[in-house]
Amino acid sequence: MMNSAVRRAAIVVLNIGVGISIACSTKSGASATDTKAFKVALLTPGPISDQSWNGSAYEGLMRIKDSIPGAQVSHIQTKTPAEFEENFRQYGAAGYSLVIGHGFEFQDAAARVGPEFPKTIYITTGGKTVGANVAAMSFSFDEPSYLAGIVAGAMTKTGTVGCIGGTELPPVKDAFASFTAGVKSVNSRAKVLVSYIGNWEDASAGKEQALAQLGRGADIIFQDADAAGLGAFQAVREAKTAYVIGSNANQNTVAPEVTLGSVVIDVPHAFMVVAREVSSGRFKPRIVKLDMKVDVVRWTPNPALESRIPPSAKHAVDSVRTQMLAGKFTIPAAPGTK
Repeated sequence: MMNSAVRRAAIVVLNIGVGISIACSTKSGASATDTKAFKVALLTPGPISDQSWNGSAYEGLMRIKDSIPGAQVSHIQTKTPAEFEENFRQYGAAGYSLVIGHGFEFQDAAARVGPEFPKTIYITTGGKTVGANVAAMSFSFDEPSYLAGIVAGAMTKTGTVGCIGGTELPPVKDAFASFTAGVKSVNSRAKVLVSYIGNWEDASAGKEQALAQLGRGADIIFQDADAAGLGAFQAVREAKTAYVIGSNANQNTVAPEVTLGSVVIDVPHAFMVVAREVSSGRFKPRIVKLDMKVDVVRWTPNPALESRIPPSAKHAVDSVRTQMLAGKFTIPAAPGTK
């Protein structure tokens, strides 16, 4: 969900006619300034090489390009709230149909810029801001986080598990609270360590945080830190005495020998749901709820290590998932964390 010093993805740079250069990839034969085309822009707060939040968003953008005839797409990596607003405004001025700010942190900028460009739909992946042409996607990340917590609570041998986040955004805090509740549901005495790196890019800092938690006895770490989280995978792999849980994308192949599974958001599927509505003129601004029922969020065990998960934990996960899909399960409030 987040920031980086890398300014552009490695894609073609075009001038879109509003005095700036925007990283852009378009279908052949269509002009980037053709206001009649279905044009979609993506702003990510971090590098698309993170194998997580931002990478899955870029994959979603490419799916739109490949799936909707004539679609043109553009991507920019942004770093600050001022850049969020600046680029929202520039895409609106360029006549883009849909502009996606990928993260909770984009919602204020969308609310400010949206009224200036009523023909452009602005959507943020997170938040609750809705206006005449402003909407938000709401991922029920708490549901699979709870399921991952059940697995972690059943598998910890030390009685201590950890959570490492990039920055302390509300969606990340909610995911960790749900994970903690899942841990406690099967292991009431387990201790859950929670720490934040302070950014989403510094893999070295992510590794340091993971080493600190391992040093405090954690033998399972749930990371939600994008590119910085790759450092947690490295620390756990080198320790050889612990497991890690991936987030946002399916990260089971990042370090398959130590990854129990991933709490997945299928961002490409979510983007297609919205893009089809916008391109057909059917979209109505709202909070678009995307949960396990529509298969946008899910707990995905790592097949390479699934045999190590106790049968009782698998049964508990299956039982709770069934209840969640039926709308009959409410995630309990998480006990205090340390």
